[in-house]
Amino acid sequence: MSILLLNGPNLNLLGTREPHIYGADTLADVERRFVDEAHVLGFAAQCFQSNHEGALIDRIHAARLDGTRAIVINPGGLTHTSVALRDALAGVALPVVEVHISNVHKREEFRHHSFISGIADGVIAGLGVFGYSAALRYFAAKLAAPQG
Repeated sequence: MSILLLNGPNLNLLGTREPHIYGADTLADVERRFVDEAHVLGFAAQCFQSNHEGALIDRIHAARLDGTRAIVINPGGLTHTSVALRDALAGVALPVVEVHISNVHKREEFRHHSFISGIADGVIAGLGVFGYSAALRYFAAKLAAPQG
């Protein structure tokens, strides 16, 4: 079983972009930890980051057919603007957890609205990069639970 980690615009700058908000971990650090933790939990993990909305949507569409069982997504700024990203996630009908490194509710007003939250199983915000681990652990428990 595979879990897909998606990171949106500007997350390739982790570790250097506003470290007082986002911390010192790089995207490579986040992805390596995610893949390693997924392996320990018995899952394969794939990671994808793009600064382009269409590339993220194409990757979501591909997840429908490539064995992906769940998606962890940090949509970055697209959280607050992209109906298309929301529709792609809804369209593939895979479980989704939305992750934000910072607590978006303690930040600018425009960051308080998410187009993704309404279709997500859960939202994790403000726990730093640990939010990715929390989302992964949620899916490990959810996907291991008997269906019924």
